[in-house]
Amino acid sequence: MANPIKTAIVEDEKACSDQLKKYLERYSEENGVETETHIYPDGDKFLSSGLIFDVIFMDIEMPGSDGLSVVRRLRQTDEDVIVFFVTGLAQYAVNGYEVRAFDFMVKPVSYYDFAIKFSRAVESMAGRRKREIWVRSRQGKKLVTADKLMYVEIMRHNLIFHTTEGEVYGTGTMKSVTEVFDGLPFALCNQCYYVNLSFVTEVRGLDLYVGGDRLQISLPKKKYFMRALNDYLATGGRK
Repeated sequence: MANPIKTAIVEDEKACSDQLKKYLERYSEENGVETETHIYPDGDKFLSSGLIFDVIFMDIEMPGSDGLSVVRRLRQTDEDVIVFFVTGLAQYAVNGYEVRAFDFMVKPVSYYDFAIKFSRAVESMAGRRKREIWVRSRQGKKLVTADKLMYVEIMRHNLIFHTTEGEVYGTGTMKSVTEVFDGLPFALCNQCYYVNLSFVTEVRGLDLYVGGDRLQISLPKKKYFMRALNDYLATGGRK
């Protein structure tokens, strides 16, 4: 993956959090996966951090708010984060499925069990990241998903994501965007526009209509773009 997997360990037992951190470091080294890890001694400090994570290892029994309560609150703002419950009693972890836990690990956690379950999380994120991108700007960052993205426009190093919910402004390169959505029905109609083919409504000469906007197809890209569009329509992509 291009970006590191951001992980949080929420655990009041230092020995356990240190062990999980070492497991993450070992997994990263053995599998060539970059991770970034933050450790929190309790759920309240985790929630107050305001940071966004890809994977969370959550203890259930902790001082203050218990792990289940913390994840219930987290789900109000983040429906997609992967949560592993880490507990000494397996029967407690079953309750984690109420808040859509990805899986659970029973203490003491072995590296073998950790590696198998974390690999499943990595695979899940790989598929998900093909369909969404975090757009970073001076104001923060916003998640843009492929199903709502009509096209991406680049002006110098500024990116404009034209979505069904409005425009999202960010920075970066067109190459970084095409890498994220590679394999999905997107194509460049020129060097400035990366188009979601499912939103194309008309092609008239070099004029391309996408979500009510008129874009230009460049002569060098026309053959490539029309082939991509025809292939998409031939496979029944159009609803």
